[in-house]
Amino acid sequence: MSDLSAQLTAEDKKLVTLARATRARTGAAEGAAVRDSDGRTYAAATVDLPSLRVSAVGVCVAMAVASGSKGLEAVVVLTDADIVFPDDLSAIRDFAGAGVVVHRGDVRGAIVETLGS
Repeated sequence: MSDLSAQLTAEDKKLVTLARATRARTGAAEGAAVRDSDGRTYAAATVDLPSLRVSAVGVCVAMAVASGSKGLEAVVVLTDADIVFPDDLSAIRDFAGAGVVVHRGDVRGAIVETLGS
């Protein structure tokens, strides 16, 4: 797979850095970061507790909603998975509508896919 990182905007590269740092700091399976429609960013890692499981994207969406955000501009998820999970795409669409740019990258931060929600 080729690394599409060079094609990202400067703002989306910041999301990659935030997602990568959050994932590395926690040792979680995934790291994610989002930019809301006001330009605020939220970064999170997968929560995997016996009583609570939330994806990194799910945590980011929840943080944006809880902060009063009205929508999302972009999402980065860094994962070993070969896809962005359908539940994550659904959460993005439920909150921000269709067409949000979603970048999927490996855990090192190399972007391997860009899609819309």
